[in-house]
Amino acid sequence: MSLLETYEPGIFYDELMLPSGKPRAHSRALAEHLDAMSPTEFAQRARLAETLMMQQGITFNVYGAEGGVERAFPFDLVPRVLTAGEWETIEKGLTQRLTALNLFLWDIYHEQKILKDGVVPRALVMGAVHFRREFMGADPPGGVYVHICGTDLIRDTDGKFYVLEDNLRTPSGVSYMLENRAILARVMPQLFQDMGVRPIADYTSHLLHNLRALAPAHRSDDPTVVLLTPGVYNSAYYEHSYLAQQLGIPLVEGRDLIVEENIVSMKTTHGLKRVDVIYRRVDDDFLDPLIFRPDSQLGVAGLVNAYRAGNVALANSIGTGVADDKVIYAYVPEIIKYYLDQEVILPNVETYPAFEDKHREYILDNLDKLVVKAANESGGYGMLMGPQASLSEREVFAELVKANPRNYIAQPLIHLSRAPAFVEPGHFEGRHIDLRPFALCDRDLRVTIVPGGLTRVALRKGSYVVNSSQGGGSKDTWVLGKESRNA
Repeated sequence: MSLLETYEPGIFYDELMLPSGKPRAHSRALAEHLDAMSPTEFAQRARLAETLMMQQGITFNVYGAEGGVERAFPFDLVPRVLTAGEWETIEKGLTQRLTALNLFLWDIYHEQKILKDGVVPRALVMGAVHFRREFMGADPPGGVYVHICGTDLIRDTDGKFYVLEDNLRTPSGVSYMLENRAILARVMPQLFQDMGVRPIADYTSHLLHNLRALAPAHRSDDPTVVLLTPGVYNSAYYEHSYLAQQLGIPLVEGRDLIVEENIVSMKTTHGLKRVDVIYRRVDDDFLDPLIFRPDSQLGVAGLVNAYRAGNVALANSIGTGVADDKVIYAYVPEIIKYYLDQEVILPNVETYPAFEDKHREYILDNLDKLVVKAANESGGYGMLMGPQASLSEREVFAELVKANPRNYIAQPLIHLSRAPAFVEPGHFEGRHIDLRPFALCDRDLRVTIVPGGLTRVALRKGSYVVNSSQGGGSKDTWVLGKESRNA
């Protein structure tokens, strides 16, 4: 029996197969390679991939988990394939979105024209958890706030891509994107034959170039760049250490840095060494105990003043979180129109902000049909899947929405596209997926996006929640070149 013989695409948009059960044109060669393998052989290669993941320490941490927090990151060997045309739309849409959000952030921390013009309600921005009044009037290098962005995309049953959310503070997952490609190429190299898959390995080269270019002008010849991590207990610590190694820069914690006379230095065995650029993976709240949370042991006292003085650069900048607030998300199409005078290329999912009376009434009357999300939660937390929730769970969320309407939005349940995932003892079943491409923006607002991203998989049957903390895994993401016969 072949691997795909019993596979059923179902009622959802399937990334590999047509409703008829035949492969999509651009995935035909991939399907042929998969069909040529026996279930036993595929299972053996899946176990080899899992072993490699563990040997290389490709893990993530789950807070509060029993039996230890460190887990192997589940990796499904069937890649997700995008055509050159699909990627072109994604690339244009993400470039448009990131450009507009950077302009929005500069505006709200300076002239606030968009608020004065009433395009985005002032109360939403000024009341946002991640709006940093302490940073008003500060000028990041080139006026750019977001240098690294991970935007979550989904595909509905109509085959069209939608933006689910933006991650503009400390987006994670790019290490898994890179490692997925390396491991798949090692354990199943035959899959790449005749496919014309575009490479992604130059992501770190682009990132390092952009980080070095952020250095203060008088330090630009040979800047010192470091990656600031909260430490080994952070859920993304593997990624922090991986990226520091790939970039060839020191991995530091707050205790490794010191600020004197608005100059940031790193403690080394040879004494203090000045730091020019910090790729920080520490959230604003913990970044500087003199400005934000005084109890933080993760940041560096005096860092914000050094940043404001122009003596060190941060990627991403302070205050970016206001733009990935899920309530502000609802206004991104208007933000794009306001700053760029363009219609949105990648649309939002239809969104109902609960702070508006008419939307709040609709949400409360239709909790059994909607997905309700807290404005600043991530990882699948603070969310109600209304169609799958019990009456008591919906009642709890109704009270939460009534008590703090600013903090909630609701959206219809999108029937995420599916792709084949390997299920023991030896067959494929459809699992829901999303896509997180990673965009890099330099100090001149030029955007670079490597052709691919992290495809996250809801490995639990029927689940729509793809987050690793909720049992999700990932796939390699292939973008085909225009010259590929499969594109």
